[in-house]
Amino acid sequence: MPFSAATDGFRLAYDRSGQGPPVLLLHGWPGERGDYREIVPQLAGLDVIAPDLRGFGESDKPLEDPATAYSAAAQARSLIALIEELHLDGLVIAGYDIGSRIAQAVAAERPGLLRGLVVAPPLPGIGARILSAPAQREFWYQPFHQLDLAEQLIDGRPDAVRAYLAHFWSHWSGPEFELSHAELDRVAGLYSAPGAFVASIDVQNVSHSIPEGSPHRPDRIARSRAGLAL
Repeated sequence: MPFSAATDGFRLAYDRSGQGPPVLLLHGWPGERGDYREIVPQLAGLDVIAPDLRGFGESDKPLEDPATAYSAAAQARSLIALIEELHLDGLVIAGYDIGSRIAQAVAAERPGLLRGLVVAPPLPGIGARILSAPAQREFWYQPFHQLDLAEQLIDGRPDAVRAYLAHFWSHWSGPEFELSHAELDRVAGLYSAPGAFVASIDVQNVSHSIPEGSPHRPDRIARSRAGLAL
């Protein structure tokens, strides 16, 4: 398993397979690069790179101020450095959940690096609607993650980590999907080392969504008429 060169003191673990036009796959929470294990084999004829984001999986997760070290902008810096390190030309980035937000941060910062952007964004642009009762029933965990109590109850406790992650994999998955016990054990193991759970939640903060709305036209991501445009 290769690691990227360090950016801001963070190295990213990543998998790479295949040959052809490059595709960068960004996972969400609670996940890691293995989330794409069933998709990668279907991307024949492509150069597929799936990294663990900062603070996730086997990537570096030092104790740093989350506002600066684990923000979408900070995550984007690591990914831009990885893209340039691997000389990925004509890149498509695909992401879901927080991977969607981070993919958009990469595109906004360096649109010329991308040929396309594929996102499944449950939040970006939601604005004050995040405070509605139906939304808060789903996103209760984000305010909880801002409390020291989250670390005290869950971080470094394998049984608590497993039970907590099992709730989200069960609650958020489609009706035909069930995460196997072996796979849940593997993912929980990645989140169970002391500090790993806290690092993974540092990128989440529902308050970031409140001021968001549709961007003014001059602020929209645009590369060219034939290329990337959002």
